[in-house]
Amino acid sequence: MPRHVTHRYASLGAILVCLVALSPPVLLAHEVRPAYLELSEVPSGRVEVRWKQPLLPSGDPELAMRLPLTPKFSNRCTPTDRAVPEVTETALLERWVMTCTDGGMQGITVEIEGLPRTLTDVLLRVRWQDGTAVDHLLRPDAPRVRLSEETAGGLGVPTYLRLGVEHLLFGFDHILFVVGLTFFVRKPRQLVQVVTAFTVAHSITLALSTLGVLTLSQRPVEAVIALSILFLAVELIQDAETEPSLMRRWPWAIAFGFGLLHGFGFAGALSEIGLPEQARAMALFLFNAGVEIGQLLVVGVLLAIVRLFRVSPLPLPAAAVQLPIYVMGVVSAYWFIDRVVSIVPTGW
Repeated sequence: MPRHVTHRYASLGAILVCLVALSPPVLLAHEVRPAYLELSEVPSGRVEVRWKQPLLPSGDPELAMRLPLTPKFSNRCTPTDRAVPEVTETALLERWVMTCTDGGMQGITVEIEGLPRTLTDVLLRVRWQDGTAVDHLLRPDAPRVRLSEETAGGLGVPTYLRLGVEHLLFGFDHILFVVGLTFFVRKPRQLVQVVTAFTVAHSITLALSTLGVLTLSQRPVEAVIALSILFLAVELIQDAETEPSLMRRWPWAIAFGFGLLHGFGFAGALSEIGLPEQARAMALFLFNAGVEIGQLLVVGVLLAIVRLFRVSPLPLPAAAVQLPIYVMGVVSAYWFIDRVVSIVPTGW
């Protein structure tokens, strides 16, 4: 590897080592998607419940693993009329009706049992009988909320913005791809080009997929996303001076191409919870803005640590130069194999 890029690789490589070493969930290979709970108030104190929670993929749908999450309500709400659960490619969907005495949904407590033991969030959408609606974001550190009609009003602005930020920060494959892209950046101008190209590309496919114009199956998309990271790792191992590839000459073009693919991955999380009918454009904009904020946070931390390495007088061992790249390749290869296996039907 050329000497003039050794320090840069070592600096950026330290980020990868820290990311993998300090984030054990990264080896699970699948990002943590949000769950979705919808409560719709109807006459006679009845509440229609729609519960959608993510599944860990499996080649056999009957063996797909669900997160240990269960919605719990105040004692004055009695569940009735449970429908047979539906299993989709990525989620378990349940529907039932509750009868709530003494004022319907007004004043009841909603809690997601088991949420504090997970990394996911739950978007709670409450539709009141008069047509108003409100969104709540239930988190591991705040798994319950008391419903009040006074808080109803429409789309909760922070909700989709926060979901976008967390989707990027807890989407370890997306983070690793962004970090890998920065390995090819030598000048501030190139960094702007790469980040802009990736942003524009995934914004396009995120919008197209979320609005139903163009959709792809999530499992193949996730497998190819892992393959894109492996591609970056292979490119980084090559000698930049003797084999000037398209990636090294036009990193923004590769960032744009793979960004289109990653946009479908971002859309996967948003499709799990859907968009509010009365504010689809705003919700989509907020989620995408949140993804961008998360991406800028990753790039900002990366640049800050690179700066620390550049001013540090401490020498780095030679192994620190290429080891992180091999780690990146091994992890992405594991993801790819794991995701392909989940696509292949059992007994094939």
